[in-house]
Amino acid sequence: MRSSPLPRMSRRGRVTIGVLIGVFVFFTLLGWGVNAWTDWLWFDEVRYTQVFTGVLATRLLLFLVIGLGMAAIVAGNLWLAYRLRPQLRPHSAEQATLERYRMLLSPRLGTWIALASAVIGLFAGLSAQSRWGQWLLFRNGGSFGVKDPEFGIDVGFYVFQLPFWRYLLGVGFTAVVLALLGALAVHYIFGGVRLQGVGDRMTNAARAHLSSLVAVFVVLKAIAYVLDQRAMLLEYNEGAKLYGAGYADINALLPAKEILAWIAVVVAVAIIVFSNAWMRNLVWPGIALALLGVSAVAIGGIYPWAVQTFEVKPSARDKEAPYIERSIEATRAAFGLTGTKSTGYAADNLTPPPSLATDTSVVQNVRLLDPQLVSETYTQLQQVRGFYDFGPKLDIDRYAVSGRTSDYVVGVREINYGELPNNNWINRHTVYTHGYGLVGAPANQVVCGGQPYFVSGFLGEKAQEACSSQAEQIPAQQPRIYYGERMEADDYAIVGQTGDRNVEFDRPTSTGGEQYYTYTGEGGVEIGSFTRRLLYAIKEQESNFLLSEAVNDDSKLLYVRNPRDRVEKVAPFLTLDGDPYPAVVNGRVLWIIDGYTTAATYPYAERVNLQAETADELTGRGTFQLARENVNYIRNSVKATVDAYDGTVKLYQFDDTDPVLKAWNKAFGGELVLPKGDIPPELAEHFRYPADLFKVQRNLLTKFHVTDPGDFYSGQDFWQVPNVPDAPDSGQKQPPYYLFTQFPGQESPRFQLTAAVTPNGRQNLAALVSGSYVDGRPQLEVLELPDQTRISGPTQVHQQMTNNGDIRQQLNLLSSNQAQVQYGNLLSLPFADGMLYVEPVYVKSSNQDAYPLLQKVLLSYGDGGSYVVLANNLSDGIKQLVEQGKRAATGSPPPRTGDNPPTTGGTSPPVLTGELAEAAGKVQGAIAEVKAAQASGDFERYGRALKALDEAMAAFQEANPSPGPAPSGSPSASPPASPSASPSPNG
Repeated sequence: MRSSPLPRMSRRGRVTIGVLIGVFVFFTLLGWGVNAWTDWLWFDEVRYTQVFTGVLATRLLLFLVIGLGMAAIVAGNLWLAYRLRPQLRPHSAEQATLERYRMLLSPRLGTWIALASAVIGLFAGLSAQSRWGQWLLFRNGGSFGVKDPEFGIDVGFYVFQLPFWRYLLGVGFTAVVLALLGALAVHYIFGGVRLQGVGDRMTNAARAHLSSLVAVFVVLKAIAYVLDQRAMLLEYNEGAKLYGAGYADINALLPAKEILAWIAVVVAVAIIVFSNAWMRNLVWPGIALALLGVSAVAIGGIYPWAVQTFEVKPSARDKEAPYIERSIEATRAAFGLTGTKSTGYAADNLTPPPSLATDTSVVQNVRLLDPQLVSETYTQLQQVRGFYDFGPKLDIDRYAVSGRTSDYVVGVREINYGELPNNNWINRHTVYTHGYGLVGAPANQVVCGGQPYFVSGFLGEKAQEACSSQAEQIPAQQPRIYYGERMEADDYAIVGQTGDRNVEFDRPTSTGGEQYYTYTGEGGVEIGSFTRRLLYAIKEQESNFLLSEAVNDDSKLLYVRNPRDRVEKVAPFLTLDGDPYPAVVNGRVLWIIDGYTTAATYPYAERVNLQAETADELTGRGTFQLARENVNYIRNSVKATVDAYDGTVKLYQFDDTDPVLKAWNKAFGGELVLPKGDIPPELAEHFRYPADLFKVQRNLLTKFHVTDPGDFYSGQDFWQVPNVPDAPDSGQKQPPYYLFTQFPGQESPRFQLTAAVTPNGRQNLAALVSGSYVDGRPQLEVLELPDQTRISGPTQVHQQMTNNGDIRQQLNLLSSNQAQVQYGNLLSLPFADGMLYVEPVYVKSSNQDAYPLLQKVLLSYGDGGSYVVLANNLSDGIKQLVEQGKRAATGSPPPRTGDNPPTTGGTSPPVLTGELAEAAGKVQGAIAEVKAAQASGDFERYGRALKALDEAMAAFQEANPSPGPAPSGSPSASPPASPSASPSPNG
């Protein structure tokens, strides 16, 4: 009588386990079904069901094909191994031990094989379904019209075909290895392979089966060598510190891969022949495999290393030059840098010209409001109710008001659900459903002691505040904000009421009351039926969908209300810019989001990490952090809009030459993205150069503005992005800034994104990079200063301005009496063959609910230290700079810096000019830093300050060989005057 090798489970135990498994499967399928159903309803609402069905069908197809294919390969080989088992097995202790396992497996072998194969197929299918994007590009991708420089293959093969081929090759390797291991195990259990006993250790049938699998593995390795030849153009080249195959790769590794591919084919044939047709043992197949391994090490490893070490390194500059040139050209093409317009800018005018006072293209448009700092001001002055919020950072756009186009700082008044007076379910989801109004203010005006001059987004029919426009200058016919950046994933809204009673809080009235409203837009999913309410009650795990009277037959559910999340769900193949911005277009408030198509397999192009390249001071403070995605190709191919009232999503083709976007559009039926010609002109007027793309391009231009391979290899002309000027030790990069201004070589003012760069390892100014649109096309421009320029960079300019003796004393007065000085954007503006620097100075009281007010403006012209003023407003500052320039031209004594009158009485100190004046200024700044460090109690800072003072004094004495007066360390200063309360275009 046979005894079971394992104890039997009781019937009750089997039932219990069955019930638990059934409950688990039920709730898993229920959750999946609810999510799929609600997703379908959402996609149907936004009219993008082709995305839902396309992605779902593709994922199911890959799951089934790859999963079933993997399961079939493994199951077939397991069954074949069982069928090839020997009928007679020699008696041995080993076989006696295995007999119990044979008794367990044999009665239900088909079940065991099916179960093992199903598990393997399940995991293979789950892995495969995540490759839906690769498959869609593989199937729909076309030509780039550009060939790689080595093989002459169209770039489209690398972007669309190669990734999926390599994935399929990996699937093949996995399937063969699992089949080989499984077949080996079955052969061992059923006696085809033995470790003990007399005679052969392996039957002929088992040897033929296993050797065939090994041969298939080696053939796949031969195919891998062929694909590796193409993939070499994507690898990192250590010799040149660039991506793409270098000298050793092309001249040693490339032919080695080809030789190894042929060796692998020969080895595969040898394994079959020697194992089965000739010697019928594993000695020679083992030798063949060893030969392949030795060849891979010697030909594919040692030989390329020797070429790199003994031939390339001694003369790397010359050997790598052609391949560096390939990388430069490919990188500039892949990241849209080819059309960059580079212009020399001497910046040799160090004296403020008289034309500063009369200019209308640069000075008149200088932006004084910093969108990061004044967000608190907007919240406090335009909040009205404590639950309204503008977020941590506002946005910059331009509007034509009264026939004049200029920058405006704009923000949307949204609901901050964390600040609701009674944050229960009814209030959160049915009463406080929306914000109200796009609030805007000219970026170059302040009023009422430093406040923005608000011109739009008023809660009443007209503004009540004395410091705002009395009428809407940017009118929105529908100002209600149901979709905004402050919306979290669980901030859904239930709208639509029965009868005439409005229950949605709309806005406070001028009489102190409250106005209510009922949503009338087309957006939202209808949830009037019991089935829909039950569906969303399960999805949101909220019983109020079924129990609350607030949900009625006319109710709609608005969810996925963050504009960026909304576009991301509609177009999951796009990488979205981290800074969506609102605009009033034809009376509607629209969110505009820039969408990028990316790739990571453009041959020879530099590979960058989007998260690292786009991070700066503002990341996470009003802008979204991009995902950690490695790319070597990017295009701003889509401009997406989301209606702030009804949530309508539209995707507009912006780059009509991008092959990647064409492939995605084709994959979803060809009508997913609207043609570029359908962009309304009123919308196109608000398009701006996207910030994240500009950061990537700016960072690449710090190296790839050098196009000569030899100069690139030396790296002497590389640039770097400076740190934040007022906090250089923070390690955070200075963000680019939007300006409506005119740069040299431009015919008229443009709305452009601008950034300064400095030489690598130094702080003086190297170039200004700007991005704008010209005739609807992106245009990058570089104003490049001469090498060894005297013009200071942003960090130096800020230090020189704030460390000036007179200015430092005034700043100390501003920060006294429990107030804090905050610095706005430091703007670097080329003007009249020189550089104009403007930095607004805000003061924020330490009182509760205080907000920053623009109190002063720092200005400098020339090299950053010779002509510096701290003025009440921009107009006064420009006048003082011009006056300093006139005095310098006539040889008159320079005026004192700032707003202070010169001291009277006693003997006037001699006038310091040129290098002596510069040295004296540095001494004064060093003295001020010593005093500040001493007051702070930071001994490390105090030591550094003393050292800097010694160096400054030594430099002053060297510049002043004859005995003369030392620079004063405590210049006098008078309290600053109050800013004007009337609106002024210059602050």
